[in-house]
Amino acid sequence: MAIRVLYFAWLRERVGMPEESVAPPPDIATVGALADWLAARDAAHAAAFAEPGCVRAAVNQDFADRSAPVAPGDEVAFFPPVTGG
Repeated sequence: MAIRVLYFAWLRERVGMPEESVAPPPDIATVGALADWLAARDAAHAAAFAEPGCVRAAVNQDFADRSAPVAPGDEVAFFPPVTGG
């Protein structure tokens, strides 16, 4: 089962898509590990996650920090600290 990843604002622009379904290795168990794994996939993802301190996350629509757990079937959203209307 995959993890659904959503990108908002400039992250979406840098990655080039609003969402994707990914199947990371089993050792990817936190938001931070997922972000790092995504950043290592290609140049677009690397650009989106180049400044980890400028990226916020939510797991299953609840705000989450980099240490929050993620599992197959979860929805993980990445967005900048401030999003507009």
